[in-house]
Parts: sequence; structure tokens; C-alpha cells
Amino acid sequence: MREIGAELVRTALLAGEAAGSLLRTRQAGVRQAATKSSPTDPVTEADRAAERTVVDLLRLRRPEDAVLAEEGTLLPGTSGYRWVIDPLDGTVNYLYQRAGWAVSVAVEDADGAVAGVVVDPVLGETFHAVRGGGAYLGDRRLRVNEPVPLDRALVSTGFSYHPRSRERQGRLVTGLLPAVRDIRRTGTCAGDLCALAAGRVDAFLEDELSHWDWAAGALIATEAGAVISDLRPAQERHGLLAAGPALHAELGKLAES
Repeated sequence: MREIGAELVRTALLAGEAAGSLLRTRQAGVRQAATKSSPTDPVTEADRAAERTVVDLLRLRRPEDAVLAEEGTLLPGTSGYRWVIDPLDGTVNYLYQRAGWAVSVAVEDADGAVAGVVVDPVLGETFHAVRGGGAYLGDRRLRVNEPVPLDRALVSTGFSYHPRSRERQGRLVTGLLPAVRDIRRTGTCAGDLCALAAGRVDAFLEDELSHWDWAAGALIATEAGAVISDLRPAQERHGLLAAGPALHAELGKLAES
């Protein structure tokens, strides 16, 4: 596993950094091209170009692997590996010329994520992990904050673009806010999970996500010592609760109440 994991993470790094470079050069002139789940959920031509960059590299280097990507690429494979790609996680931030966006590239086998890379071109940071091999920011090994008392926990979260979902998520945050140090909302799930891995927040909680939102970030957080559970396992668009073991248990009780 170590040898194949190293090969896969190298490919993910090449793909993620190529897409990140493309996105960085295009941000100044970006315009919305379409919407997805709602009128407030945008897509730009840069999203699509970044996805093509990643997919083209993968087809060149790993032609037998399957691919699932946010902007519509769905390719079968015969190798037993599948790439899960979010070419631009944080499109609203990107569209508004803000920081807080990333490229997320993961590869899975039948047992889950094998390797994952998250590239933040604005900060110039690249996070990566291989299953069983730890999580890293560049060459620095990462560990989540542990233990963290509930009332000292800095918790990151995110919200859906569907109004009814946002009502539900607002109620969840209303119950959470009095119990913790504070809440942060950055607009990128992949970035939040990497922030958790790096100790920049103590937990991440969001109850409605797509697979490509968290495929790479969840592996990075797990390899940094986080416990991750599904907040809505019976739903089509489920969510994640991620934190160090002790805090995860405490937040899990709040999320259920």
C-alpha cells in the first residue's frame, strides 16, 4: 500500500497544483457562467477549465482509473481505483475575489480513500495524506488539537445553498454557538478539514455535503488524528462531524439533541 499510495499522491499533487495554478491566473477576470443546485450556487468557466486540467492529467497518467468530478466528469475504470475531484471548492469566494478556495483531489479503492491532496493557491499551501501514512502540510506532519474542552472549541461549519436546508443548519448552529468558543464559516469544506488537521480549528461540522467536497479533506483530517462520523447517514446528501476523539464525542451529543 505504501508504494502505490506514494505513486497516487504524486499524481494527485501534480493534478491539484496544475489546476490551482490555472485558477490563480484566471481569478482576476472570472465571471459566473451558470448555476447548479440553486440560483445562488454558481459555476464559472474556471471551475470547468480546472476540472479539464485534472482529468486530462489523470487520463494521461492513470487511464484505467475511474473518475468522478463535480462539474460533470464521470468516467468508468477497470483498475479498482476512482478519482474524486472538486476542481474549485469555494466558488463563491473565488468569484468575489476572496481567499478561501481550494482544489481537492482524492483517489479511492474499495476500502475508501487511499490518497488525498488539497491545494490552496492563495496561501501557497498544499496538504496531502496517504492512508496509514499520516497527514502533511508540505513536509510538516499534522496533528489535530486534542484534548479540547467543548467550551474552548473553535468550530468551523458551512451551509447549503438550499433555503430549507439553511433553515435546518441555522437551528443546528443556534444550539451549538452557546456551548463552544466560537464558530467560523470560510466557504470551503476541503479547506476547513485541512485547517482541522493543522490545528487551526478544533472541529468541523456540516450536515449536507457532496462526496467531492470532503473526499480528500476527510482523509487528511483522519490521518491527523480526527474522528469522523456521518451526521445524516440516511440522507442522499449527508454530512460530517470531525474532531479529535474527546471533542467529537461531546459535539456528537449536541448534534443529536
